[in-house]
Amino acid sequence: MTGAVLGADGLLRCGWGDSADDYRTYHDTEWGRPVHGDQALFERISLEAFQSGLSWITILRRREGFRAAFRDFTIAEVAEFGEADVERLMADTGIIRNRAKILATIANARAARELDGELDALIWSHAGDPDRPAPLALSDVPAVTPGSTALARELKKNGFRFVGPTTAYALMQACGLVNDHLADCHAR
Repeated sequence: MTGAVLGADGLLRCGWGDSADDYRTYHDTEWGRPVHGDQALFERISLEAFQSGLSWITILRRREGFRAAFRDFTIAEVAEFGEADVERLMADTGIIRNRAKILATIANARAARELDGELDALIWSHAGDPDRPAPLALSDVPAVTPGSTALARELKKNGFRFVGPTTAYALMQACGLVNDHLADCHAR
């Protein structure tokens, strides 16, 4: 799948966006649309970190489990998680039970809390050029950019974990900081 594909509903989509119902819904209603607010962005950072090494559909299908386990990604609450919470999360079959990613999510909540309402501003200060040319094929979409490298560096400087340049770029795509819908995709 290199270019937009024609779905059964007659709409052209980025190739990955028509491969499963979960992807189709996510692609059409969420991916690439601007996300603002510290809590919403904290959720996205957390889910992108959990996705590392896995397929995104695995995360999408467990998203409600993640929300329940991490108290709707309320920064102040997750920042207070302790060892008992880590053990609870390690036993929770509704999420990905990876200790390093769980600990990173808690550390990231603490880092976000220290930003005191500025996570949105920090992330959006790295928004891409809205006038850059639309990708024609999936092969035109980068995995890392200078902007994602700068965002990852800034997040790490502020105490965030599991936010390398590739994860930061996936966050930028998902939250609308860049528009990587293909040129002929209906969602562009």
